[in-house]
Amino acid sequence: MKWDEISIAILAVFGCVMLLLTQVKEVLGKLPEIIRAWRQVRRELRGTDPPEGSTPDAATTDPSIE
Repeated sequence: MKWDEISIAILAVFGCVMLLLTQVKEVLGKLPEIIRAWRQVRRELRGTDPPEGSTPDAATTDPSIE
């Protein structure tokens, strides 16, 4: 195996790792929103109101996320 083939293989591996890490970061970043939506669905199916003093819209508009 020549040095150029080794360097291309290393670059390809690091590219795949970076792609995987980016995708994991995106999924983990959206996880709180998914959990809130799931809780809201369960609440709607049960027919209960949200707890007093909670504002679901305020929780989803976090300026640090964007």
